Amino acid sequence: MKSNLLSDEELAALSEGVRDGSIETDTGFNTRVRVRKHDLASEDSSLGVNVSAVDMINERFIRLFRLGLLEVLRSSPRVNPTRVQIMKFGDYLKGLRPPLSVNIVRLHPLRGNSVIIIDPNVVFSSLDSFFGGFGKGVGDLPPGRLFTPTETRIIKIILDVFFRSLTEAWAPLMAIDCEHVSSEINPQFAQIADENDLVVLSRFESDQATSGGKGFIDLVYPYATLKPIRELLSSRVTSGDGNEESDKKWRKDLAAAVGDSSLELRVTLGEIKTTLHHLNNLREGELLFFKKDDQALMTANEIPAFHVNVGTRGSQVAVQIDHEHVHGKP
Repeated sequence: MKSNLLSDEELAALSEGVRDGSIETDTGFNTRVRVRKHDLASEDSSLGVNVSAVDMINERFIRLFRLGLLEVLRSSPRVNPTRVQIMKFGDYLKGLRPPLSVNIVRLHPLRGNSVIIIDPNVVFSSLDSFFGGFGKGVGDLPPGRLFTPTETRIIKIILDVFFRSLTEAWAPLMAIDCEHVSSEINPQFAQIADENDLVVLSRFESDQATSGGKGFIDLVYPYATLKPIRELLSSRVTSGDGNEESDKKWRKDLAAAVGDSSLELRVTLGEIKTTLHHLNNLREGELLFFKKDDQALMTANEIPAFHVNVGTRGSQVAVQIDHEHVHGKP
């Protein structure tokens, strides 16, 4: 049976022909196409989750979270969100060292579990503030060090505020219900996803201005949790339906402020087309003839606004608005 494969001599002849130019190259189809590496085993993070929408949720969450901490801890630390990141869960875990307050949570009706990780510095500074201190943090702790009942109580207070704030922050998009599943001190036990699975990381950095204590709180969603609602996340996240009492008052105050703005109204009776030579030779007393339109154009700050009728009222020259000017129409 004859083989369809080229022999060694034929391959050598082809290579020699390419090198010396006797065989033309780049004569095929799609020669300008370039190859881009793609891993079929990994999920494409560019398809679906709108990170900017998660950023908007986090900004609203921060405002609510600060107010909640002020009520229960009598202290308002600076809590700032960082840019939302999409990464592999294994890469995220590499940057964490126990002990940490690792809290597995479920956000109904979103699928799967998420995790809230609280830095010990946040726990100890909140504990210090709660008992009247200056919110000092803590240094390095042994990896196996467990949280005491008092510290655990402070963690629960922080989580309660976190849950209320997160629920309200998500409310304009969808209603969620936060449920605490379990707690750990080692993030390696927080198996909300496989090491190669993608997660969406929202990190909130905390800073006590008076004591300098710094820490972080991480909210980690599995990518598979947010992907089913990617259409919701692609839509604009608003702070409400616009019917809240504060929104109505804001619109009323804005309308009142704009109503006092000064505008220059100008009525154009007609236009004359001429040449620069004719204009330069005009003398005092000369007459210019033009055809007066049935209506004049009123402009507001040089923007066409209304078509008006020109006349008099008593001893005053006046205009009567006939209809609104529509761009592109006479």
